[in-house]
Amino acid sequence: MGMFDNGIKGTVPSILVILGVALAAPIVLPAVAAVSRPLAKTLIKGYLALADTVKEYAAEAAEQISDLVAECQAERAQAAGTVPPEPPAA
Repeated sequence: MGMFDNGIKGTVPSILVILGVALAAPIVLPAVAAVSRPLAKTLIKGYLALADTVKEYAAEAAEQISDLVAECQAERAQAAGTVPPEPPAA
């Protein structure tokens, strides 16, 4: 019999908590939704701004790498004697 007593003691509070949540949900959820929508919009705007910044940095890095590769290819071709050396800058 002791096994059933402990089961009932744990079940009743659980049922009461579930009922309380079910009764409070129609009141609490609209308030949470009203707050969470502007918060979500702010987070999305921040993400978009960050994404734009990352795109700019990535484009700059790609351009620098492309320039570096072209410079190395030119130096390699010049060292191999396939391209005449460039005149010194004035």
